[in-house]
Amino acid sequence: MKSDFSTPAAPLRGLGGPLRSSEPVRAAPAPSAAVVLLEEAADLLVVHLDFRAALQTCERALPSLANLDAGTSLEVKCSLCIVGIQALAEMNRWREVLSWVLQYYQVPEKLPPKVLELCVLLYSKMQEPGAVLEVVSAWLQDPDNQDLPEYRALAELHLQRVLLPLGCLSEAEELVVGSAGFSEEQQLDILQAISKARQQQKHQRLGSEEAQKLNQEASPSSLPFLCKLSQLFHRIQEAIFSLYRLPIHD
Repeated sequence: MKSDFSTPAAPLRGLGGPLRSSEPVRAAPAPSAAVVLLEEAADLLVVHLDFRAALQTCERALPSLANLDAGTSLEVKCSLCIVGIQALAEMNRWREVLSWVLQYYQVPEKLPPKVLELCVLLYSKMQEPGAVLEVVSAWLQDPDNQDLPEYRALAELHLQRVLLPLGCLSEAEELVVGSAGFSEEQQLDILQAISKARQQQKHQRLGSEEAQKLNQEASPSSLPFLCKLSQLFHRIQEAIFSLYRLPIHD
């Protein structure tokens, strides 16, 4: 009876082809420092709620992206910025977010769609959409960004969260009409919303003008009352002072 061990084993196949029993199995490449720091920053943010440490870890990781290939570097950089944005927001330092992000991307046109979307949502939630107005407008006008699949969603977000709340209706119309990212039906719906907003804006302006006019008409009629009130006040003062001037009898 032959032993099972007498039959030669088939060679193991690894990433580099057949492996002989004398060859060591190749280990997976170690993750780069930036990837390790990204995982650490996310853990500090979500698990430990140490927002300051999470931000500092992101800032340590971002300069080390040069060792990664281009695609991985862009993805890791975007993820680090998202963690950093959330950390700043949690520390109530949300006003620093835009300048913090731009120091790593230099120009608004190079911001990743995910990062830009997060900035718009953050500043609009904090009722300061004007802070991102120029940044988003520059990003949307860049020809390279107009071919991205996220372009239309960001354009709609810009309309709803920035342009319309700020009353930038002409800019909103230009964006819709000049963008190839909207279908004719979508353009019609958005233009109707802009027209409605313009009517509301007009009514508010007329209401404000009428209120100012009424205040101006009412103010002269209040002058006699104020004069009488002033005279009465002076009489009360004189009466009080006269009490102090009365002779004191034993």
